[in-house]
Amino acid sequence: MAPFLRVKVVKCEAGTSITQNGIKFDPFVAVNVKECVLGGNEGVRGTLVQKKKTLYPEWGSCFDSHLKDGRVVQMVLMSKPDKLVSECNIGLQMLADKCRNQSIGGTGTDVWLDLKPDGRLLLQVKLFVEQEDLSQQQQDELPTRTIQARRGAIKKAKVHIVKGHELTARFFHQPTFCSVCKDFMWGINKQGYQCKECAIAIHKKCTLHILTTCSKSAHRSDATMYLKERFKINMPHRFKVHTYMKFTFCDHCGSMLYGLMRQGVKCEECGTNAHHKCYRKMPHTCGVNQALLAAALEKINKLPSVEDKSNDKIEPQEQGVYEDVTFLKAAKNHERPHSMSNFPQPHESEYDQLWNTQSERPKAHEAPAGLHPVAAPRPSAQRQPPKPAPRTTAPTQKFSSEDFKFLKVLGKGSFGKVLLAELKGKGKYYAIKALKKDVVVEDDDIECTMVERRVLALGCSHPYLTHLFCTFQTKEHLFFVMEYLNGGDLMFHIQASGRFAEQRARFYSAEIALGLQFLHSKGIVYRDLKLDNVLLDSDGHTKIADFGMCRERTGEENKATTFCGTPDYIAPEILQGKKYSFGVDICSRRIIKKKMLLGQSPFHGEDEEELFHAIQQKQPIYPRWMPRDAVDCVQKLLEKNVTKRLGVISDVRDHKFYSSIDFEKLEKRQIDPPFKPKVRSASDYSNFDKEFLNATTRLTQADKDVIQSLDQNLFRGFSFVNPQGRNLLKNSQAPR
Repeated sequence: MAPFLRVKVVKCEAGTSITQNGIKFDPFVAVNVKECVLGGNEGVRGTLVQKKKTLYPEWGSCFDSHLKDGRVVQMVLMSKPDKLVSECNIGLQMLADKCRNQSIGGTGTDVWLDLKPDGRLLLQVKLFVEQEDLSQQQQDELPTRTIQARRGAIKKAKVHIVKGHELTARFFHQPTFCSVCKDFMWGINKQGYQCKECAIAIHKKCTLHILTTCSKSAHRSDATMYLKERFKINMPHRFKVHTYMKFTFCDHCGSMLYGLMRQGVKCEECGTNAHHKCYRKMPHTCGVNQALLAAALEKINKLPSVEDKSNDKIEPQEQGVYEDVTFLKAAKNHERPHSMSNFPQPHESEYDQLWNTQSERPKAHEAPAGLHPVAAPRPSAQRQPPKPAPRTTAPTQKFSSEDFKFLKVLGKGSFGKVLLAELKGKGKYYAIKALKKDVVVEDDDIECTMVERRVLALGCSHPYLTHLFCTFQTKEHLFFVMEYLNGGDLMFHIQASGRFAEQRARFYSAEIALGLQFLHSKGIVYRDLKLDNVLLDSDGHTKIADFGMCRERTGEENKATTFCGTPDYIAPEILQGKKYSFGVDICSRRIIKKKMLLGQSPFHGEDEEELFHAIQQKQPIYPRWMPRDAVDCVQKLLEKNVTKRLGVISDVRDHKFYSSIDFEKLEKRQIDPPFKPKVRSASDYSNFDKEFLNATTRLTQADKDVIQSLDQNLFRGFSFVNPQGRNLLKNSQAPR
């Protein structure tokens, strides 16, 4: 951890220029933190640059600043409203030198600063630094000041580079037209792509017809220069401010030109329309129809050359008349064709059988789950389809939001809320996760939601994964009904206790390892393991929750590439943009392990850029009091090279740190937890943050415009009652 100073502004003494003039003096302090930026040439003196906003701490309050070479703090004494009185510049290292001999647990060192032209300012400075020879008193103090608050997970959209354009899938909230073919961009999900740099909007089908390079990011690239030499289009538009008398759309970003007068600009030659903010980004294609020109070029490229004809005579085609072209292409690229999606895969039999008993059963004329639709027999028009076989079991019970009473909010975010709910008339309590459909569609998370549902249902097969009982939906929301774990999450408990004892941290990390190994055996990578997502039941056993970041069918031949996870827990290979698999979960588990043992994260940074740099380049510091086996285990889990990481090259169970744990008994929950949370009843919510508990249980309404245009068939098949959790839902114990 980088050392930092905590500076408390105590009081000031006015100079003679203020007291003699009899001016009303109502002082306050402004703090400017400046960095030393060196010149480009050797011997050139560096300059001080302020990169962050000015701070205005109140009297008696504190501000923190990390120690860096050349960092200077400017203390400005001002009088209200905005009159500068005096100031002082001092290096942070000088302040740190004044408090090197501070007492452990003390309030800090008093430092008087002489201001210019006159006056004095009293500061109370305390230095925080991690030392290798920490005493027992320091051990108790360290976690309480370095534990970090909750942080949400991030997931970056995939970027497709086409002629310098950084295209990402986009959900357009207003009518938008394609800038290539000029047609309307239809769709109920993400209708097309938009460049992150120049904001051009295009259809997915038109991405191959783009002729011009991005005006913001690639105008000097080698590819751009090559295209200019090979095929040059450089006809600038002659734009002029124009007032439109009817609805008009921008030919660049595709959105409407708003306003009553002078809404945009129009080319005097070709009639192209654009926003005032867009016309500078438009390529020089005046009078050029990109769609027709791209089609002509594509037709020319498809013409066979003389060399191709000669090759055709020498090399016969290997593809037969009746062979499946898509299957051959997929086999070449090591991908599975769509027609093979229903065939059994390794570790998949139990996984697929779980979903053959969904509440939304296929119709009589539809193909069975294991049969390809092409081979399914179709009913004749002259005869009626056979009647379905009579039910041999009781019909599946369906649930709705009316069956539950929402009591408290357990957690919330941009996705929706997690609520404590009571099943009416039964006295049974569940945790219900409610997602807003408009947010799911706009973030393109429909498939992720379905994956989360499947993985949650699979959790009933393992004791250390949260169990799902059923799912249902309304017009605006999706609901997951899960078991209520009233022991709270590990983040809540570590914030309360500072850090965990070695025995407790070993027990939790072992149970987490078993849960992850079960997911990995099913080809599922978790990707968002953190203290917030590990819950305790009433007995003190851990359970992994929140499977929204999971990815199915992951392996060495089918690795993931999406940038996602919580910043503090992201693995180095994700930050480096490499393909990854189960090693990222092992990397996140080692961060959790060190947080539990020390009460602090192994990597730190003032912003995400510094944090990501530390994760990729720096090695964490371990205090001497930390057990040697624990240090060795964390170091091997923190290995930057994923091929050498513990858990990838060998089983983590074999490490000496876990020698005291019988994993066979642990898998059967036959080992008593070292800590049992205080739970007064089945509906007790005292182990959750008050920040969430004080929130209203009313569900946030979705965007009406999005919901009205939304095709509800996108969520077809979501409603479901888990066959493995049905008995638990029926026979769950009443609250004690």
